[in-house]
Amino acid sequence: MTKLSVNINKIAVIRNSRGGILPDVVKAAEAIERFGADGITVHPRPDGRHIRYDDVRALSRVIKTEFNIEGNPIPSFVDLVCDVRPTQVTLVPDAPDAVTSNAGWDTVANRRFLTQMCRTFHDVGIRVSIFVDALPEMVAGAKECGADRVELYTEAYARGFAVDGDKAVAPYVVAAETARECGLGLNAGHDLSLENLRYFISRIPFCDEVSIGHALISDALWYGLENTVQMYRRQLLLND
Repeated sequence: MTKLSVNINKIAVIRNSRGGILPDVVKAAEAIERFGADGITVHPRPDGRHIRYDDVRALSRVIKTEFNIEGNPIPSFVDLVCDVRPTQVTLVPDAPDAVTSNAGWDTVANRRFLTQMCRTFHDVGIRVSIFVDALPEMVAGAKECGADRVELYTEAYARGFAVDGDKAVAPYVVAAETARECGLGLNAGHDLSLENLRYFISRIPFCDEVSIGHALISDALWYGLENTVQMYRRQLLLND
């Protein structure tokens, strides 16, 4: 079964809008684990507009499932991740002013840098995933960099799904097969939702993990957090 990692950035956005500690991101992560999630994802950015570096350290002391920290490997991020030592680091080429992730790495043009990053994180026992567009050459390039996994950037799939699901998922199937042929693990994330998740996994059933935040936290406003986590998990059960 594909694992569900819940991105809790949006919970921190609500907290930061008022200051203080409500909602408490640590308690939220612990609850999400109890509700059945297989992991917790955070994406700290330098401006601290949602998850902050001190949140990451606090979360690392309580998370019992897999902890995935994603972000652009600037020096402060690298130091944080090496200090915390999560299960996985996902390298994302975010510009400092990006509202959200909007592109994968060019793993060919950035091979030297990404190779060094993979070595740095491997040296302290952290699994490395590289965020890429659904392009076979970028997936193969991640393997050359020494990554353990790739995370396919699924915004284009989500955008095209409502029009033509087969057409939208086709390049992801090719990229996923490339990952499997290369011996890479496979993650996916960005704009996956209750509407499009099951179809994606039905076409790529060997996907190791999906990371979902915005849609899941939004759905929780209507369905409740516990129920929503379980609803997403059911989307991953292809024999359900």
